[in-house]
Amino acid sequence: MDYQAILDRLQKDFIPDTAMGNVAGYIPELSKANPLKFGIYLYAHDGSFYEFGDSQEKFSIQSISKVFTLTIAKELLGKELWKRVNVEPSGSSFNSLTELEREKGIPRNPFINAGSIVVADALLTVLDNPKKDLLKFVRKLCGSEDIHFDESVARSEKKHGYRNKALVNYMKSLGNITNDTEDILDFYFYQCSLAMTCDQLSKAFMLYANEGKHFRTQEQVIDPQSVKRINAIMQTCGFYDEAGEFSYRVGLPGKSGVGGGIVAVHPQHYSVTVWSPMLNDKGNSALGMKVLEELTTLTGLSIF
Repeated sequence: MDYQAILDRLQKDFIPDTAMGNVAGYIPELSKANPLKFGIYLYAHDGSFYEFGDSQEKFSIQSISKVFTLTIAKELLGKELWKRVNVEPSGSSFNSLTELEREKGIPRNPFINAGSIVVADALLTVLDNPKKDLLKFVRKLCGSEDIHFDESVARSEKKHGYRNKALVNYMKSLGNITNDTEDILDFYFYQCSLAMTCDQLSKAFMLYANEGKHFRTQEQVIDPQSVKRINAIMQTCGFYDEAGEFSYRVGLPGKSGVGGGIVAVHPQHYSVTVWSPMLNDKGNSALGMKVLEELTTLTGLSIF
């Protein structure tokens, strides 16, 4: 497969335009992003890689980080985790309070805000220093020590994260939160502030395209069964209430973030990250969705 020729065509056919969407505004620090930034990085199973545009520029990965925290929690807690969070698509916005009320404090899946907050709570219980351990894990996955939290983004989220404060306190009232709510939110806001490049994310997500093995060393980091489960949750829940649309149009497991990033994996083929900060009304990168749809169209391959 001539991936570079395909990426070159994508770069030619898709030009960022500010009419495509809006950068995230509910977190003031994210609103500072240049809406015309655009980059792709594809890491293939054979170790080759292909890229264009702003693929080496760091951006706030936001909810993409939820895949990493879920992976750590699942390895440490196993089936116990699923007593506190479900694995069903939400069909509602990622920060919905009404859905949480209907579900009696049990989040529909670990990728909506409430679900990831429960995962953060679980990690605070079993890890002495979850921030440090998260950084160590992600750095290992992408083979780079240059992974850090964006302090300004974390502060901005902490200052304006009223909806997340409501979510964690509501779950606390129903007995699904065990640790101090301020400690949980501090970790949650920091995990979402992780800043990475398309290059780094694609390499890290090879874990889910390579049966749980490290992209470079081939070390078995997590069990293949865990990869199966996490990929399934990405497929059905990775794009908030637009997961079905992404499956229909792109046909790959993936995860989005309101920083404009989307990572998708084609098991045994590649991991690909696209970054374009302009979001559609569902909170997903508008250009990223279109580009990845065209990528699987041009390759003629998806998981279906």
